[in-house]
Parts: sequence; C-alpha cells; structure tokens
Amino acid sequence: MSTPIVTVENLSKTYRTIERGESLGEVVRSFFAPRVLEVQALRGIGFELAEGELLGFLVPNGAGKSTTLKILTGVLHPTAGRAEVMGFTPWRERRRYVAHIGAVFGQKSQLIWDIPPIDSFHLNKEIYGLSKRDFDATLGELSDLLGVGEVMRRPTRQLSLGERMKCEFIMAMLHRPRIVFLDEPTIGLDVVAKDRIRAFILEMNKKGVTFILTTHDLGDVEHLAKRVIVINHGEIVFDDSMAGLKRHLGARRMVHLATEAPLPELDDTAGVTVTERVSPYEVLLELDVSALELNRFIKALQETCVIRDLSIQEPSIESIIKEIYRKGESAELTRDIIIHRIKGHKENQEYQE
Repeated sequence: MSTPIVTVENLSKTYRTIERGESLGEVVRSFFAPRVLEVQALRGIGFELAEGELLGFLVPNGAGKSTTLKILTGVLHPTAGRAEVMGFTPWRERRRYVAHIGAVFGQKSQLIWDIPPIDSFHLNKEIYGLSKRDFDATLGELSDLLGVGEVMRRPTRQLSLGERMKCEFIMAMLHRPRIVFLDEPTIGLDVVAKDRIRAFILEMNKKGVTFILTTHDLGDVEHLAKRVIVINHGEIVFDDSMAGLKRHLGARRMVHLATEAPLPELDDTAGVTVTERVSPYEVLLELDVSALELNRFIKALQETCVIRDLSIQEPSIESIIKEIYRKGESAELTRDIIIHRIKGHKENQEYQE
C-alpha cells in the first residue's frame, strides 16, 4: 500500500476568547478580571488521503471547515495532534511546503485587480522560479482546458465572475502542485461556468492531482467527490464513498402517490411518514424500506385503492446532509446514530472500484 499524501491524526484546535459582557460595568470588570472562554473548533479528527483522491469536505458553518483548511495549508498551528502533507508538517515547514500546493478560494482572489491575469501569471512564474519552457507549456495546457484565450489579457476588474474563476485556477496550478485545496470554488457561478470548472477539476484529477474540496454546493460534491467526509461540531461524523453517503440514512424512498379515490390514513402504517398531504387524492410520503419493503407497500395500496400515479425517488443528497447536521446537534446522537467512519478506508473495495 502506497504512503498516503495526507495523514491527519487526533488533530485538535482550541481558540481562547474573552467574554466581555454588555453593560459598562461588565466591560470594566472584564478588563481587570477577564473571563476566558475556550472554543473547540476541532476535536481530535483523523483521516488519510491517498495521492490522486478527490475528497469532499461537507461542513456546516462554524463547525471547523476554515480551521481544518488553515491548518492543512500551514496558516494555523493546531492545539494538539499531527498533520503531514507530502512529508511536510505544514505549519512548521511552510516556506518549502507551499511550493507544492495550490489553493482556490471562491471568495478571495489571488489575481491583481487592475492588471490582466496574464501579468499575474508572470508574477507567479517568478515567485515559484519556473522556467520559461515549463511556464509556457503549463499556461498553454491550462488556458486551452479552461477556454480563456484572450480573456486573460483583459484587466481582471473587467472579467465576469466565471472568467475570473477560470483564471484563478490557472494562477493556483501554474507551478503544477501535487495537491490543491478548493474552498467554495464555484460559488456564484452560472451553470455553464460551473460545468466548465467541474470538468477542469476532473481532468486535472485524472492527471494525478489530489484535491480537497470544501463547499456548501452539494452539486459540486455529487459531480466531483469520490469520497466524502462530514465534520460537525469539530468531529468527523461520516467518512465513506459518495455511494456510501447516499446509502447512509438512505434506506428510504420518497414517494409521490395519487389515487382515483380518497386515500386511506397512512400515518399509522409502520415505515411510512406522510410529509405532505396535497389533497385527499394525492400525498407525498417517506418510506423506510428497511421497515416496509417497497413491493409490500405497493401491494397493500393496490388492495385498498386504484393508483392513478406513482413516482419513487431516492432521498436527495440535500436531505441526507440535513439529517446528518440536524442529528449532529446532539453529541450523543452524533456518536450513537450518525458515526459512520470507515477505518482503513483504502481497503474499502467499493471505493477502490
């Protein structure tokens, strides 16, 4: 088994802050006798990442996404634990380490606003010490893949968001990093620009580039991620393949049912949860197929009513993630119900396929 490109063990980060109060007296007291509060952003997370993986991080706001990224890119020191990326400890060897990584942040630009992206690219060429031959070859390859052409010769401020994000990717990958961190890379983009960016990421991943993607856009995760990690309240509560995410809390089907005659009461049926009663003849419901098989459910319906229309869908990724986040609000539920961590993930046969 090859050495993982990323190894994280028992990584924790605690922030200290001072509670100042609201009234003048509380503010004065906090100045002389401050009340220090500790906030745990990460609570001993651990995972490994093989070279060439495309990992999706799903994290609700305030649950440790930015902290994890900042530690892995060397910006922050953890309170405890270990992280190693390509043999580097990011926060200790940052100067050498950053020459081998790339980063794209959807809400922060690396491009210089008043000059064309091509000039920013040349600036990066000098920063990373790239030869003219390597620079020209890489720039040509990336600009062709992203279709920027003459776009990169216009001032950055005149570019559309989609055009700018394509240039951001070139900026991040000119030095051919082995691993790239993506934070909301398609935020605000239209569907055409999103498709182009997603196709580019997949193409670079096929060439061996490792990606860590953090996003709230579940479309990005569905289209890109081969593996998903969900962090909630600073802990990993799910670590498996994309197919595993769909199965997790997903022994359910979303059913739209319409009948010729008024529907009987279904709320008391084991395994059936009515989510919306559209009319006496039409209902939306959730079927737990582990408690009531789909065939048995349909057969029972046919014995009591004439079905006019029936559609069955798997639960959406959005509903599964909402369920994980909702139940993750309770630490006990997180541990007893949600935890689905796959240790020795690379031995998971489904993932390998």
